[in-house]
Amino acid sequence: MRPFSKNDRRRWSFDSVSAGRTAVGSASTSPGTEYSNGGEEFVEVTIDLQDDDTIVLRSVEPATAINVVDMISDEASGGTMTPVSISRSPTMKRTSSNRFRQFSQELKAEAVAKAKQLSHELKRFSWSRSFSGTLTTTSAANQNGGGGGLVNSALEARALRKQRAQLDRTRSSAQRALRGLRFISNKKKNVDGWNDVQSNFDKLEKNGFIYRSDFAQCIGMKDSKEFALELFDALSRRRRLKVEKINHDELYEYWSQINDESFDSRLQIFFDIVDKNEDGRITEEEVKEIIMLSASANKLSRLKEQAEEYAALIMEELDPERLGYIELWQLETLLLQKDTYLNYSQALSYTSQALSQNLQGLRKKSRIHRMSSDFVYCMQENWKRIWVLSLWVLIMIGLFLWKFFQYKQKDAFHVMGYCLLTAKGAAETLKFNMALILFPVCRNTITWLKLTHCCFFFCYGKTIAGAIVVGVILHVGNHLACDFPRIVRATEYDYNRFLFHYFKTKKPTYFDLVKGPEGITGILMVILMIISFTLATRWFRRNLVKLPKPFDRLTGFNAFWYSHHLFVIVYILLILHGIFLYFAKPWYVHTTWMYLAVPVLLYGGERTLRYFRSGSYSVRLLKVAIYPGNVLTLQMSKPTQFRYKSGQYMFVQCPAVSPFEWHPFSITSAPEDDYLSIHIRQLGDWTQELKRVFSEVCEPPVAGKSGLLRADETTKKSLPKLLIDGPYGAPAQDYRKYDVLLLVGLGIGATPFISILKDLLNNIVKMEEHADSISDFSRSSEHSTGSNGDTPRRKKLLKTTNAYFYWVTREQGSFDWFKGVMNEVAELDQRGVIEMHNYLTSVYEEGDARSALITMVQALNHAKNGVDIVSGTRVRTHFARPNWKKVLTKLSSKHCNARIGVFYCGVPVLGKELSKLCNTFNQKGSTKFEFHKEHF
Repeated sequence: MRPFSKNDRRRWSFDSVSAGRTAVGSASTSPGTEYSNGGEEFVEVTIDLQDDDTIVLRSVEPATAINVVDMISDEASGGTMTPVSISRSPTMKRTSSNRFRQFSQELKAEAVAKAKQLSHELKRFSWSRSFSGTLTTTSAANQNGGGGGLVNSALEARALRKQRAQLDRTRSSAQRALRGLRFISNKKKNVDGWNDVQSNFDKLEKNGFIYRSDFAQCIGMKDSKEFALELFDALSRRRRLKVEKINHDELYEYWSQINDESFDSRLQIFFDIVDKNEDGRITEEEVKEIIMLSASANKLSRLKEQAEEYAALIMEELDPERLGYIELWQLETLLLQKDTYLNYSQALSYTSQALSQNLQGLRKKSRIHRMSSDFVYCMQENWKRIWVLSLWVLIMIGLFLWKFFQYKQKDAFHVMGYCLLTAKGAAETLKFNMALILFPVCRNTITWLKLTHCCFFFCYGKTIAGAIVVGVILHVGNHLACDFPRIVRATEYDYNRFLFHYFKTKKPTYFDLVKGPEGITGILMVILMIISFTLATRWFRRNLVKLPKPFDRLTGFNAFWYSHHLFVIVYILLILHGIFLYFAKPWYVHTTWMYLAVPVLLYGGERTLRYFRSGSYSVRLLKVAIYPGNVLTLQMSKPTQFRYKSGQYMFVQCPAVSPFEWHPFSITSAPEDDYLSIHIRQLGDWTQELKRVFSEVCEPPVAGKSGLLRADETTKKSLPKLLIDGPYGAPAQDYRKYDVLLLVGLGIGATPFISILKDLLNNIVKMEEHADSISDFSRSSEHSTGSNGDTPRRKKLLKTTNAYFYWVTREQGSFDWFKGVMNEVAELDQRGVIEMHNYLTSVYEEGDARSALITMVQALNHAKNGVDIVSGTRVRTHFARPNWKKVLTKLSSKHCNARIGVFYCGVPVLGKELSKLCNTFNQKGSTKFEFHKEHF
């Protein structure tokens, strides 16, 4: 085994370990490639250089990469080795031979002897390309002479910063950064991920090759094709190739490099994506290009427009020497220190003691024990609902049995049998439920009942509607399919004996029974109810069903709204149907009108009240604005008599759109504001027309102001008239019952919680003023003599100690809707009562390489300017979707033994997930989550 000589070609590379793990070796030609170097084979030795100068030999492997590194010996410096050009070897296929085994054994002994001597030099050169570029720059500066001193000073300052950064680098920080630089999500990194890639290759390959244009789809990056193409080019440049297609083995090599567990390897790939000219430096223009690429991949159009500004920000931070470029180690420093910049948005703090509170509930239990626990919990949490539903079911059973046995004593039973009894029993439950279903639509009554905690008696509209459907099927089905045919088939003897005294005429035909008043009213009711129930379903109400013209008018909210008013005709027909019975009796003995009298009068009174109240609530539009995401905000004067609570909603009518339609919208202003405001998102035909009407009166954006269409009282065109009615109760209005709040809004579902945040903020300001007044009074009392003045009344203005607001949206422009509120909360909430979290789902999750640079820029900009680059507010924006299990875990750990009110507004899917999680956590710990939801 010969010693190292200056003519040997050696490669030096480094792994990210705290003990200074170093790989030493030489690079040879790849299989199938000729390279003349004396016919030698080269190996790669990995050793650990510990702080106490001990050496640990990790591995000796064959090096089969093409990249060759020159190492020369500087005799004047005592034989120390200086790197001239260093390049990383990618992951390659490994081979072994007898010659290699013998060679490696010899090399092991020599490596241990040489390691101590080289350890000091090896630690100095952890980033090769960057240092190579620095040497080149230094040489050029010295040759030019003029200004060389300044350049040398800058290079020395940068070298000092580089040494300091290397000393600060630890294994834990590298691991954190590794999680923040993934090219492929964790779900796709396993064997199944490669299987999917192979499957895509088989579908896309042409003559055994996959083309560059199909690379994104092949590796699962079809949603960010531009980024995938840059990744393809970077991996190709590392192989000193410029190709348009690769085969299966090369695809596997690319995939292995992308999924390399080494932080250094991933960082080098990311650096290569930016460093297109391969000079080991990144200029400001290249930074701008990668910012624009990342913004495009994450659908951040505004960030793309400001790419130049943020590129300058990165250069200012990483290039204080003003050399005009940054190197690999500086990019690493930014990644490692990202969490330091993000200290302004720390996660919820909690202690290990608090975390242990739920450990007992996490122990595995037997299936029987688990089922019994679930049953007990269900009974405890839903006893009110179970009690009300049980009472309702018992009433229906009683009414059914009453009519069942009553008609069993009648003569008609001998002809029609149990079909008649079933039909009459179902009819009695129908009358009861048709009366009961009117209460949930009496909104003023429900709003009043919410204050008395009795509203749960009438909050089962869908359940009652289902019972009506069952009752109609039993009643109509038994009459048409069983009773009428038995009457027609009855013998003359049976008819004259049992039925003649009911009909007072000869035996009727089937058509005679159907065309009578009873049959016509019944059939008309069924038809109208089918129309109303069908158009009220989600598919028709949400325009999910696409019908050809002119039938497309049967979908949408308008069709739902108008069809529901057919129930006025249904109730009239129901009363007539109850009067004209086959089995005649005096009208005052009939029970239909008895059931309906009180609910119909109550509903009629409510409609009358709403009609006159909407006329008295005259409002004046103060401001109109149309925000990104098709959201219209209306700010109007507040009527003197209009008193509401945060979380409530009101109905709005615009005669210019429709003189009959009223639509509900959450109030986004606080109760103490001197105006009313609502935010309306364009979701249906009515909202589309409303936006069009207001767009016509809005003025184009003025230079120097935001680019929004706006209108106010100074607008030359007259604003459309607006009528309001309300307020009405909603689940979110009960937020004052809880010390801790978790508010979750999806998109426009954040509107009810904006009013709550404003109300909390107003109370926080009041508390500060109240505390100041108490302090002033105490100081004045100390200086006054003989004063017996009363101390200012101590009043607890705010029960809520903590509120956590999570807003999840998929469009960057959505943050403009409530930008002012978020900035106001961040500025005035000095006690930290309100904690806000914005989530943008269009951006790849934090840790994805496609959003890594955005996260860096976000951290830098907020640390320097206090503004989030995505939302434009002081509230940090997170990427992708929240991990709700972690959110609830942290809340339960931080607020032990507390009752936390969870309020959700959005699509039903997430509501079910949150409800299930709340139930799970309630069974495992002492913290109780009470879930409330409303859908839009």
